[in-house]
Amino acid sequence: MTIPDMQVDESSCAAFQRTLERVGQRWSGAILFAAVGGARRFGEYRRAVEGISDRMLALRLKELERDGFIVREVIPSTPVQVLYRPTPAGAELIAALQPLEEWGNTHLPELVERETNAGR
Repeated sequence: MTIPDMQVDESSCAAFQRTLERVGQRWSGAILFAAVGGARRFGEYRRAVEGISDRMLALRLKELERDGFIVREVIPSTPVQVLYRPTPAGAELIAALQPLEEWGNTHLPELVERETNAGR
């Protein structure tokens, strides 16, 4: 693998760090992956993101909407339907994170083993 020559300045470092902090917040990445995977309604997100509480899901959806990664659409019907879908920026972010997820699936077991051995 070749890494292109790039200069890392304070601005690009700050943007990178801020993005990681936002998406690295507990449940945010999983919710975005669920959105790209086709989840639309609150219950679909709840089923797709195992272990998340309703309160936390609602909070994270609001934050992801605020940050421009998810759009909330209210459909006036009886009962009212609320749909959440990724924005183009949210879908682009998940596409960029896909290799990181694959890397984690490959290397996480060895990282956990090292942590365990370091604690002995």
